[in-house]
Amino acid sequence: MNRGLSRLVMGALLLALPMSAQESTRPAGAARVPFGVGERLEFDIRFGKLHVGTGVMEVLPFDTVRGRDAWHTVFRLSGGIPFYHVNDRYEDWFDTHTLSSLRYWQDIDEGNYEPKRHYEIFPERREYIENDKPPQPSVEHPLDEGSFLYFLRTVPLRVGMDTSFNDYFRAERNPVRFKVLRPDTIEVPAGRFAAIVVQPIFESKLFSEGGHAEIWLSDDENHIMLQMKSKVKFGSLNLYLKSYQPSPTTTAPLNRVPKG
Repeated sequence: MNRGLSRLVMGALLLALPMSAQESTRPAGAARVPFGVGERLEFDIRFGKLHVGTGVMEVLPFDTVRGRDAWHTVFRLSGGIPFYHVNDRYEDWFDTHTLSSLRYWQDIDEGNYEPKRHYEIFPERREYIENDKPPQPSVEHPLDEGSFLYFLRTVPLRVGMDTSFNDYFRAERNPVRFKVLRPDTIEVPAGRFAAIVVQPIFESKLFSEGGHAEIWLSDDENHIMLQMKSKVKFGSLNLYLKSYQPSPTTTAPLNRVPKG
């Protein structure tokens, strides 16, 4: 396992579109969105048939950034193989009104590779700052890995959809594209579900540097990521949903399919 694992996992999770009820205590004037504080998804990560890690993503309590109300989310990736361990944390703050990214932290610990990238993102200036580097140009509606996920959760999915976005905060890595391929029924540790299959198109380094992946989302209002199967240069990397804890205000049940 190497850096390709975390890049691909993060790319896959951009298309994990869980749909739970709007948090009833969201800040005044916040955009209506299909997620809420308290959501938590846990994934089993496998390299081929070998278990190599666990991924957890969740929506934390509301926060503020430079005086602006913000959603606060986190994705943690832990695991590895003998003599190589991964303990990554990707943390995100985005505006509750516009969903634009305001702050994005990557705290990566993968063997001897341990970068800490902290981005301050300024939508009104179309700029971002990485650590102590000079400002760099961004886009009008900047989205990082985390806020891009939650923005996509507001996009209705249908078989045959083929769409691209040019809102990634690092403009040179646009566009981000995905296709909705087909319906399916699958079984994962969390249960058996009707699903819809999505394929990300790797036109930028946002997802990974090459490779092919397909992602199974629950075919209901939740659009929970159930499974991801990928083929990359170093083998096959798969994710399977182990558990899903909805926001306390969730009203739409998951569309489970009875066995047999």
